Amino acid sequence: MFRNIVRTVLGLALVCMGHSTAFAQGSFQLAVLKYNGGGDWYGNPTSLPNLVKFCNAQLGMAMNPEVPIVEVGSPDLFTYPLVHLTGHGNVVFSQQEAENLRNYLIAGGFLHISDNYGMDPFIRPMMKRVFPELEFLELPFAHAIYHQKFDFAQGLPKVHEHDNKPPKGFGLFWEGRLVCFYDFECDLGDGWEDADVHGDSEANRTKALQMGANIVRFAFSGAEN
Repeated sequence: MFRNIVRTVLGLALVCMGHSTAFAQGSFQLAVLKYNGGGDWYGNPTSLPNLVKFCNAQLGMAMNPEVPIVEVGSPDLFTYPLVHLTGHGNVVFSQQEAENLRNYLIAGGFLHISDNYGMDPFIRPMMKRVFPELEFLELPFAHAIYHQKFDFAQGLPKVHEHDNKPPKGFGLFWEGRLVCFYDFECDLGDGWEDADVHGDSEANRTKALQMGANIVRFAFSGAEN
């Protein structure tokens, strides 16, 4: 049942891309993933609404501008084609939550994880709980996620500097399909925030939003690479 729900939502998303009919307008949403453990899942409150607005304008999508919050273990998870997880600190998934997230991703959902600096040692063990048999793989710059509407020949843009390390994009693949994209040492979600939050240049914010739009478009395409 859940597999059919997610595929239906993804199918509707694809139909809506490039069409602005009254029926399509606002018919599907992206969501923020709420997790336990004390980490700030609620960080960057303006980022996803700004990304939705950008995608609607630049990709011809018709996403609902309201961005709901969904818990990892909730059955409502299956109504969103893409969910976004961010924060700085601890992340904890119960066994039930891990199984729910696994089922969602296998059914066709997509998870974008944006490390807001400090999440890496916590999110990796939790995603191992979701997919014990999988490992995060660094995506090559030639991967399709970097070459949707906007071309990023050198991979992820660098939004904020922390440890003088290059930004990296990692992925989890289920049966050849990228089901989770994890941006690390990048602060991509920070770049989607309102301009006055971090004081980022317009050029940096635009690059971050363009990369975010690529992620959304890739997730909705169902591409298997």
